[in-house]
Amino acid sequence: MQVPRNFADVIRHNVHNGRAVTDQVAFRWQHAALTWADVDAWVDECARGLGALELPSDGGHPARVAIALPNRPEYVAAFFGALRAGLVAMPVNPGYTARELRQILEDSGARVLVASAGVLDILGDEPAAPAHRFRVGEPVGPASAAATAFADLAVAGDPVEATAGGDDLAVLIYTSGTEGRPKGAMLSHRALLVNHEQLAGIEPAPIGPDDVVLLAVPLFHAYGLNSGLGSVAYHGATGVLVDAFDPADSLRLVAEHHVSAVIGVPTMFVAWSLLPDFGEAMASVRIAVCGAAPLEASTARRFLDATGHPVFVGYGLTETAPVLTTSLASPVPKEGSIGRAIPGVEIALVSAGGEEVWRSSAPTVVADDDFDDDASGSPGTDPGEIVARGANLFSGYWPDGHDGPDSGGWWATGDVAYADAEGDLFLVDRLRELILVNGFNVYPAEVEQVLTTHPAVAEAAVLGVPHPYSGQTVKAYVVARSPIGTDELLAHCERNLARYKCPTSVEFVDTLPHSATGKVRKAALRTAPEGIAADA
Repeated sequence: MQVPRNFADVIRHNVHNGRAVTDQVAFRWQHAALTWADVDAWVDECARGLGALELPSDGGHPARVAIALPNRPEYVAAFFGALRAGLVAMPVNPGYTARELRQILEDSGARVLVASAGVLDILGDEPAAPAHRFRVGEPVGPASAAATAFADLAVAGDPVEATAGGDDLAVLIYTSGTEGRPKGAMLSHRALLVNHEQLAGIEPAPIGPDDVVLLAVPLFHAYGLNSGLGSVAYHGATGVLVDAFDPADSLRLVAEHHVSAVIGVPTMFVAWSLLPDFGEAMASVRIAVCGAAPLEASTARRFLDATGHPVFVGYGLTETAPVLTTSLASPVPKEGSIGRAIPGVEIALVSAGGEEVWRSSAPTVVADDDFDDDASGSPGTDPGEIVARGANLFSGYWPDGHDGPDSGGWWATGDVAYADAEGDLFLVDRLRELILVNGFNVYPAEVEQVLTTHPAVAEAAVLGVPHPYSGQTVKAYVVARSPIGTDELLAHCERNLARYKCPTSVEFVDTLPHSATGKVRKAALRTAPEGIAADA
């Protein structure tokens, strides 16, 4: 379809597109089923309710509407309602601690918070809390009881026509900054929508209007938000919302609702592949896509053996809305490969010296169901940093667009890859000290800052270490200034960090290795024997 101006326009398109999908089920959640007509009406009601708040713009941007919810229908209504009202939707992890919530709310200046009762209870009377708070679910304490029920946001009336769109800011998603402070990636309506147009250029298209899509990746994550929820809305498909991932229960939903497309992260595929008869439960699945973190070859093979279908692997970032490459764009998927650039995206590899060592031609190619057992993935180029260009790139970081694409439209990802002789890409390293836990970004600086706020900690360093289930996990090296136990230190982290950011192991050392400029030499920590982390 022609790319609309406002992302919420796709909802109305599904009601008035001539395919008679008005009564088609748009979303299933627990025992509820919403048609596209239901969703469109609910989005209108939320847009009118948000408009009635008369929220002022500031800094040249519309007001921000923070949404801290699990995957459930209210998320869909609030998200598209904010966009239809000409406001900025801001997905927030409902598992964040009060400290993390406060950082994001203060930095964004959000005027509205739509959240679960638990989130509102954790936030309490924080000064950073928006004046307008809407509760989804029953109150669990005095703080959450003070918020207005979500139903009170809905206002009846005539259909709302969106005015914002195109290059206007649509979504603000925060990622942990390398210095430990979160920073908001600014995504326009155009960037979000174009990523679906780009993916639709692959033959055959990954998602179509007849698909039933499992939406188990959290919607506060760019991958779950746009590759999941966004693809369902863009194509007028059906989404099965899963608010808390459980391997066995999600397989039951796949079989019960005849799910045809699975969008997942590595831990989901690991968990499924270890269950008996999971291939039988996935008999209706025609396509499985994995993103957000590397997928182990053994897991991919178990899935292929049980289902007869490969797991197609994609690569992207929050800042790219999010897909840049996928093995769907390769003639055959190769073990360990992130595939090729999707149509409309250019990828180049740049050496440490600034020389371009390779550039994609981004052809549109036909995907194949065969798994290439013989593909070696031998390097055809020297490794280089991935830089990308495309209409799906973000507009820079909040609030002034700093560190966005350069004047030529190119943006450096911080990831290092090589291309094999056939043009398929393979990730080899990260320039940034990013840790990927279950596909979620963890920046060591943030964890280190929390550790050193404990009065017993003199210094701390954090590394990502391999984990068979989550891909990586967080390990902390700590120099103590006074006696402290591991349990006490981990409890301190749990009070200040989302669970996936918390260390799963702590090693107490006498000193940490430092460079001549005083920076911790983490490469030395990685190679040092356990219990030894002295200066060299």
